[in-house]
Amino acid sequence: MEASILLFTVVLFLGCLQGLIMGLILIRDKGPNQKAHKWLAILLFFFSYRLLAEALKFFEIGYFDFAYHITLEYNWIYGPLIFFFIRAYIYPQLLFSKKDYWHFLPVLIEFLFSFFIKSQNFYWDGTRESLSWAGYWGYVLWMHTPFMYLIAALMILIYTRKSVHLLKGAEQNESQKLIIENLKWIKQLLLVLSIYSGLFILIVVVDFIFFNYAFNHFDFYPPFLALAAITYWIGLQGFAHRNKVPYKKKKMASSQNQEILQALALRLEKSMREEKLFTDPELSLHSLAKKFEVKPYLITESLNQILGKSFKQFINEFRLAEVQEMLASHQYENFTLLGIAFEAGFNSKASFNRVVKQMTGKSPKELKSTTFTSK
Repeated sequence: MEASILLFTVVLFLGCLQGLIMGLILIRDKGPNQKAHKWLAILLFFFSYRLLAEALKFFEIGYFDFAYHITLEYNWIYGPLIFFFIRAYIYPQLLFSKKDYWHFLPVLIEFLFSFFIKSQNFYWDGTRESLSWAGYWGYVLWMHTPFMYLIAALMILIYTRKSVHLLKGAEQNESQKLIIENLKWIKQLLLVLSIYSGLFILIVVVDFIFFNYAFNHFDFYPPFLALAAITYWIGLQGFAHRNKVPYKKKKMASSQNQEILQALALRLEKSMREEKLFTDPELSLHSLAKKFEVKPYLITESLNQILGKSFKQFINEFRLAEVQEMLASHQYENFTLLGIAFEAGFNSKASFNRVVKQMTGKSPKELKSTTFTSK
């Protein structure tokens, strides 16, 4: 094995090992971002799987042998995993609904297509006539063109763009007293993945048009070398930020005040979950303060400093989560989306539209058709 190829192989194995180790650590995380870290861990696992499959090919494992038939492709899963990681990191109270599974439909298509194409090896006797029309042209498309990788890169670009919209919505939704922090590495992650996907598309297109893509594997190694570096970096960043929340908390005046605000924050969250106070469209900071028999500023301080949220964000997160639950329930299948929004506490179509856009990056129409259970 040439020294350069050996170096590539070592780097791929190291990236794979790093992804697996950090993925295992993050998936067991019980910190404030545990829901988000489960998504990140799954992303690392799939990156590691891809790196391992490519690294084994250097040892001629995976070329029309047993490994070839079991190492099916899952490249189209990266984009959705990135998006749901970002969403869970910023809005941990949002539920993963049944309709969210539709984001992973391309992965199932890729899996079935990959299985079908690789099964053609059992029928091929060296002649085109030994394969069906679908088997032959499917094999050509899958193995002799960059189709599979182009779709994967395009999906990453699409979902990173959706994630950027989520970040912008979170920043616009915060009160002026709150400063969003610990998002710098998230923004860097999206930027790196966007640049990587763009360059990846450029490389494979140039390789396909001007070179012998089907057999020119050496020119295809650098993108996987970059993927190994990205996997290594993401794992380290996820581990370093595992106990950090995305919202800055103001310093407390004293430990006694902190205890008071923590207790109040617990009461607020418990009341929202059990009494569903957020379903009252007239709910305001003052009316909530009156119910809890505290000064309004204490609720503001409690939300800002303990939960890292503004009053509006706190209430709207519960309302949107309630919309998700109602859309997933057959009890409300005859309700319109706007009717469900009003039931969840939104007092106008405009406010509902604005919150949906800020917190999900989608319009209500997209929310209904692609994210939640339709009526």
